[in-house]
Amino acid sequence: MRIGMLTGGGDCPGLNAVIRAVVRKGILHYNDEFIGFLEGWRGVIDDRTMPLDLVTTTGILQRGGTILRSSRTNVKKIEGGFERCLEVIALHKLDALIAMGGDDTQSISVELAKRNINVVGVPKTIDNDLSGTDACFGFDTAVTIATEAIDRLHSTTEAHSRVQVVEVMGRDAGWIAVTSGIAGGADVILAPENPIDIDDVVRLLRARWESGKRFAIVVVAEGAKLPEHTGQTSVGTKLDSFGHVRLSGIGQVLAEEIEKRTGYETRSVNLGHTQRGGTPTAYDRMLATRYGIAAIDLVHQGKFGQLVVLKGTQISTIPIADAIAKTRTVTPDLFEVIKSLQPQP
Repeated sequence: MRIGMLTGGGDCPGLNAVIRAVVRKGILHYNDEFIGFLEGWRGVIDDRTMPLDLVTTTGILQRGGTILRSSRTNVKKIEGGFERCLEVIALHKLDALIAMGGDDTQSISVELAKRNINVVGVPKTIDNDLSGTDACFGFDTAVTIATEAIDRLHSTTEAHSRVQVVEVMGRDAGWIAVTSGIAGGADVILAPENPIDIDDVVRLLRARWESGKRFAIVVVAEGAKLPEHTGQTSVGTKLDSFGHVRLSGIGQVLAEEIEKRTGYETRSVNLGHTQRGGTPTAYDRMLATRYGIAAIDLVHQGKFGQLVVLKGTQISTIPIADAIAKTRTVTPDLFEVIKSLQPQP
């Protein structure tokens, strides 16, 4: 079979491991041929490709990013976009297309499936918020990086008797903030699932100071909301092609508010794209490899319009449309874990 592959949306560690696994099993077990579209759906529209074979995918398992590169290209917003995708797919005589991406990327997969394109999806979102799967590759790496940063910040924060606010990724769900915050021993953890209660934040910080520990770590997801604040927590007002504004700044806003209300010196740091970069953890390499193998198997089983997912410890599948129907948010039990580690009113 001739199969196309692409990576869309934000990059994350593990994408190259998926590509490698698909190509290796496809060639070694099914005698498939592959082409990769460069920069996501933009590569399909512009017909920009690279060969994918055992040579071009050698040595990429441990590499971050994606050899196919990526973009946030919304085919729906391009006049004649879907017709052009169908034309390019036909031009390359592709029997199937494997798309790696989150809800935005997979929304295009759903539309192409409606147009009789044989699509298989692989879940990719560093925020870990795609429904139907227990884990997305790249999340473990991001949490590991954030946790290490929190560990490092503890010593310098204690040395200066400060409050340190750490802003991490998480637009609509606080999986990175909650997981790295708990693992890193943060004193306050704030996520998009719940509006920030600044009075409660101040209470927790004062309780820590009164206990004799005159320093604290606050972890906040970039998408967390401070209802009392009407200022800017996004970079500009321009939206991407899927309608998302670029988020940044809640950490600084929160730090200023904490210092104003408590008098404690407060600094902020935004970990930003460091969470996306570098080599994937062993867990993410393993999960990505399993996803890649499952994806090429689905193609040969003729099970199209499906997304490979992790359920418990087993790889399974769900319809792509079901996976993007809603956001997977942090479960209440994890917020209870946070409360269990904090002093109560």
